[in-house]
Amino acid sequence: MRVKLCDLNPAAEDKLPARTDDKSGIGVHYVDAYIKPMNVKLEDGTAVRCKRRGLKVTLSAGGKRGEGLMRRLGVSTDPVVMLDAALQEAARAAGVELSVESGAIYIAL
Repeated sequence: MRVKLCDLNPAAEDKLPARTDDKSGIGVHYVDAYIKPMNVKLEDGTAVRCKRRGLKVTLSAGGKRGEGLMRRLGVSTDPVVMLDAALQEAARAAGVELSVESGAIYIAL
């Protein structure tokens, strides 16, 4: 079952380190703005939550849960690329699929 999770937050790009005074090295302001709309309850009642704590991104959907790491050295120094890799890692660990298409994030449970 593939459903639309949320629309991308257009304000997240304004939070990239190049546009702010973010000195974290991973773009924490961007990451937080990007994942905030992902905290929703789907039409079937499944709660989806995504949060960041330090370098760790945790994704949970219903009873499934997975974690991914923001890897600056192993993936990229670009926060956009790092976040995508961390979200995909968390989704795989949770046994779900995430995809970004046409300005929206979709999840397959």
